[in-house]
Amino acid sequence: MFRSFCLSKHIKTFPKNGHVLVAPLNWGIGHATRCIPIIKQLQENGFTPILASDGDALKLLQKIFPDIICYDLPSYQVEYAKKSRFFTLKLLSQLPRFIKIYKQEQKRIHELVKKKNIDILISDNRFGAFHEDITSIYITHQLQVKSGLFTFLTTKFHQKIIKNFDLCWIPDVEKSPNLGGVLSHIDSFPIPRTYIGILSSLEKQNIPIKYDILVLLSGPEPQRSLLEKKLLNELKNTSKKVCLIRGVIENEIDKTQENTLTIYNYLLGDDLQKVINESELVLARSGYSTLMDLSKLEKKAFFIPTPGQSEQLYLAQHLEKQKIAPFSLQKNFRLKLLEQVDNYEGFT
Repeated sequence: MFRSFCLSKHIKTFPKNGHVLVAPLNWGIGHATRCIPIIKQLQENGFTPILASDGDALKLLQKIFPDIICYDLPSYQVEYAKKSRFFTLKLLSQLPRFIKIYKQEQKRIHELVKKKNIDILISDNRFGAFHEDITSIYITHQLQVKSGLFTFLTTKFHQKIIKNFDLCWIPDVEKSPNLGGVLSHIDSFPIPRTYIGILSSLEKQNIPIKYDILVLLSGPEPQRSLLEKKLLNELKNTSKKVCLIRGVIENEIDKTQENTLTIYNYLLGDDLQKVINESELVLARSGYSTLMDLSKLEKKAFFIPTPGQSEQLYLAQHLEKQKIAPFSLQKNFRLKLLEQVDNYEGFT
């Protein structure tokens, strides 16, 4: 099993009992979920975490940490293309607006640092969440940013952003085998980097298997909904016991039952941990936070990369080459393909 994150190894220079602002990006909920173990360990080590984000990422953190002060940050309001071949171009076309939001985010961060006497700033992929007068840490698994023909440009742009920070924390292990491959391992890098291990708040449990298949939906719209529709059509005639978690954060958890199919709008914390542990196979996007959770729980998996996201396609291919898990493109997926899982080792 890959080594898990341990905060005590990385806080030797932190001011004792200091205030730490943790700011994850709102891109799906993956950046927020992988900050959960950091926030918990900050509390355990006597620090006072303060949270800042927007959208579903902030909603999730507020549900898990109702007693921690949370602040809104400007939203990048990312719009995504419906067709995968336009995914990168759609993002690049929004760059002028992103720069504007970046400057607003910088202003908001400076206000919070002064208002709350922040000692340390931890940003998970929020470009403007740094401060020149305090230690600013950037969390990313993408030292190289895969974007097809634009990989060189997006990588250089991202590395320029990271140079604004004092330290880069990489949620992966340094040596092989690893989860990130060439995304998180490059020969040279302009600022200090530390491989901090796997970020996951979930724990493996030896409990009876209840579901044959667990579907974990996540990621940006409209692709989340398109995959949900496709999978529901594939699953409607199966006799297998299936649990589908839609990944839609709402005020209350909603559960419906249709024959052998159990559907939740979302699950968090212990409830999510339990349902993953009691599932034989997990069908999910190959988002990096999902990979970390499944590696911590040592599950067998099948992946469907988000169309147009070169990073997720690369990660799925990387795991397939290591004989950990198979994958399929969304347009090609059929339920019968899950039989391939028997030929792979899983996260063990």
